[in-house]
Amino acid sequence: MKKTLLIGACLLFAQQIATAQTSSYKPVEGKIMTEWATQVTPENVHQEYPRPQMTRENWVNLNGLWDYAIKPKGQAIPTDFDGEILVPFAVESALSGVGKTVGKDNELWYSTTFDRPKKSSKDRVLLHFGASDWETEVFVNGQSVGIHKGGYDPFEFDITEQLKNSKSNMLQVRVWDPSDDGPQPRGKQINNPHGIWYTPVTGIWQTVWLETVPTAYLSELRNASDIQSKQILVTPEVNGASEGQQVKVTAWKDGAMLAEQTVKPSETAKLTIKGAELWEPGNPVLYDLKVELLDGKKVLDAVGSYAALREISMAPDENGIQRMMLNGEFLFQYGPLDQGWWPDGLYTAPSHEAMVFDIQKTQDMGFNMIRKHVKVEPATWYHACDKMGMLVWQDMPSGDMGNGWEMKLAVLGSGTDRDRTPESEAIFREEWKEIMDDFYNFPSIVVWVPFNEAWGQFKTKEIADWTKKHDPTRLVNSASGGNFEMEGTKIAGDIIDLHNYPDAKMPDPGIYGKDNILVLGEFGGLGLPVDGHVWQQKDNWGYQSFKNQDELYNRYAELITRLGELVEAGLSAAVYTQTSDVEVETNGLMTYDRKIIKFDVSKMKSIHSPLYKK
Repeated sequence: MKKTLLIGACLLFAQQIATAQTSSYKPVEGKIMTEWATQVTPENVHQEYPRPQMTRENWVNLNGLWDYAIKPKGQAIPTDFDGEILVPFAVESALSGVGKTVGKDNELWYSTTFDRPKKSSKDRVLLHFGASDWETEVFVNGQSVGIHKGGYDPFEFDITEQLKNSKSNMLQVRVWDPSDDGPQPRGKQINNPHGIWYTPVTGIWQTVWLETVPTAYLSELRNASDIQSKQILVTPEVNGASEGQQVKVTAWKDGAMLAEQTVKPSETAKLTIKGAELWEPGNPVLYDLKVELLDGKKVLDAVGSYAALREISMAPDENGIQRMMLNGEFLFQYGPLDQGWWPDGLYTAPSHEAMVFDIQKTQDMGFNMIRKHVKVEPATWYHACDKMGMLVWQDMPSGDMGNGWEMKLAVLGSGTDRDRTPESEAIFREEWKEIMDDFYNFPSIVVWVPFNEAWGQFKTKEIADWTKKHDPTRLVNSASGGNFEMEGTKIAGDIIDLHNYPDAKMPDPGIYGKDNILVLGEFGGLGLPVDGHVWQQKDNWGYQSFKNQDELYNRYAELITRLGELVEAGLSAAVYTQTSDVEVETNGLMTYDRKIIKFDVSKMKSIHSPLYKK
């Protein structure tokens, strides 16, 4: 009896310690927060499956409280730590519980333990990182398993050989990020935030997770479609494949199998979908996929995925003006410039619900497209856009800036190419390729944007051609906002993208519309600071500021009237700045904390609807 009481007391004491450790976490105070921030705990932080295009049941989420330390660059694995950090929030963010900067002379260290996953003797264990900015080295039980350079693309390491037979294993991570002191892609991050440049983001900022796979396993899928033949095309890659192994691919809708084909690894399965529906805004039809690795009749590995029948292209209208075509028909694309920043999580939304809220509000207002601006989101964001029928233009995060910008067409003046070092150029190419590969399967993405406003822009035509060759299924917007590389009246890539604030303007279709799609890649920027919902109380700004919502809406309505006229003249798309306020920028459709919607949602949808009439 005494022994039972003693065990019970020990368990209660352990629970109290665990509770005390959990309750010690709290966000950093001092800045505005979203309503979702109050619901974040170490136990519930981003528990959703992180890779919806390739799902398995055998996975373990490692998000939660880890130990952290900020140490001078070049030191060994630390033995003492500064405190706890909530992964996956960057160390500078409020939701990390830390709120400290790191800088180029220091490194950020993480440490945690995890249980050895249940597995057979031949199974492999993969450690996945959704994203970590910028140079990330991973140690398991004191052994380095690899280094990844890149702040926006997911990566993984096979850690099977480093695991101990004992239950508990040690995971430690070293991150170095020079922010704007280095040549690497970093988007809007800057050491001295001001204007359109924001707080640095260092370290892990997306989900960390474990996955158990067999010796031979499905390592990658490449999903595409051919709308003419009504076929979904699936190319599976197999790691550790043996002679004779095959891959069975089946397509499903509402629980019913529609098509199947068995191919060799790396061969393309072509699934003809009877009664196929095309994916588009308002009708985002997705087909479920089941992919199985077979050895005879034995299923060695299986993953779930999905695909859509969707085509983006360019073609001339009846006046010979090139238009952006979705599934062979012109659809005007209109959406906000979406920075993807949060006052409490910086790069990381406080929750999946919060992340989807932005997309939903955008859609409710009658937008059918989002331009994801010099940032890449978690795979779950693109999955939401796929399900909701939201078109996406995906920017490459900018970096290595300093060259001159000429925003006018066919003008020789201040525009210059960035003279990048071989290292800088290699970093750009490698990460851009990884981004295009890793997000290739999401049908919502219809445009790649390698450069914006000359930020680090170099070898424009070469990069545009390389982008198009690497992914010929999407349009390429080679130079959003300027530094256009001209060949007569044609520029590199498919699109001429003008930026103009605040009014809606476009390139002359009579001069430039015969060879390129014409778009207004940024305009608007109408500002309205809302007291109590701003990042700081003074020195906020917009491209044109207003005193109340009525003034703001009336000016916006004028822009939309003009925009409609431009669509008739040959404009194919437009991007309004922007989804939400970000730090000192107050030109969002919503406040930074998402608590105030500055526009009447139904009125916005009403004035946007005529833009899409064919």
